[in-house]
Amino acid sequence: MTRPDAEPMWVDDEAGPVVRPYAMTRGRARPRNGFNVISLVTATRAAPPLDVGLVPEHARIIELCQRPLALAEVAAHLHLPLGTVRVLLDDLVVRQLVQVSEPRPPATLPDDSVFEALIHGLREL
Repeated sequence: MTRPDAEPMWVDDEAGPVVRPYAMTRGRARPRNGFNVISLVTATRAAPPLDVGLVPEHARIIELCQRPLALAEVAAHLHLPLGTVRVLLDDLVVRQLVQVSEPRPPATLPDDSVFEALIHGLREL
């Protein structure tokens, strides 16, 4: 798209990211991990300089995760697909820059009788 009095305009504000997700992940499409969308991601320290093999999205993840965030929230903040964020998290976990906590499996939660007893006890108060 060109305007008569200006340089050619390649993208506008609505076009989204100029770099495709596979370029951010160096062509890797499949993560090595199976992180759940509700897994909590927490940075272990501040982001190192980008010249150590990290892309700006790595630094942004570390910045966002100074407090725990769910994987889905990280992807939403970055406007990136979950698969791409999982691949980026692989890099950060290997470098020990983030920690990922998986949700407890349903089998380890108390059975319904505990909740029923709690509700009954609360009603008696």
